[in-house]
Amino acid sequence: MFLAIYITHPTEKVAQDISNHLIEKKLVACANIFPIKSAYWWQGKTEQGDEFVSLVKTRPDLWKSVCAEVEQLHPYDTPCMMKWEVEANAKYEQWIFDSTKKNGHGGFEQTFTKPTEV
Repeated sequence: MFLAIYITHPTEKVAQDISNHLIEKKLVACANIFPIKSAYWWQGKTEQGDEFVSLVKTRPDLWKSVCAEVEQLHPYDTPCMMKWEVEANAKYEQWIFDSTKKNGHGGFEQTFTKPTEV
């Protein structure tokens, strides 16, 4: 079992930058990025707009680390991050575990600048 985490972003560049950062820090194994149309309640009114979603995969013990990292980098005041516990074929699950750091330790540190909207 691993986690699939759904994260919304204002632009494809922001989605790619944050996803790449999470992969490089070994907090997630991979990311799929795709465009969406969104409708939501924000600051007293209904809003609609184009966004991008990243669907990232990681081990369950890295959920809080992924959330903390995204909250630090994300341009939204309230970024959407949702998780699902999922199962896949054994080789794919093993690859996710092998590609991420255990218990938030290991990997390498890298500085990152918060992306700006394009």
